[in-house]
Amino acid sequence: MSNMQTLAPAQKLAATNKAHFPNESAEYRRARNTLLSEEIELRRQIERVAEQRRALPLGGEIPHDFELVSETGLTRFSSLFGDRNTLMVYSMMYGPQRKLPCPVCTSFL
Repeated sequence: MSNMQTLAPAQKLAATNKAHFPNESAEYRRARNTLLSEEIELRRQIERVAEQRRALPLGGEIPHDFELVSETGLTRFSSLFGDRNTLMVYSMMYGPQRKLPCPVCTSFL
């Protein structure tokens, strides 16, 4: 990653971990630090992939001539948004016994 060129090695960072459990064994601490090192490397890999994703060139434009089918009939996609250039799609999750949408899912909005 461009902003993480001078990061400390993950194993060195894990070794500085001060969070220990009461009466933990040396074997447990070694295993936990090994796992922590792997977690640090995983996070760094996720950040490297995210940086690559953000650097992608723009994709193709959505064609404006297709139609959407709804309970009221067909609607042209191009007629839905006017001159706006941003679209947010959200699916309200209902279950067979629900009268309201899922409160966890709708909390994101």
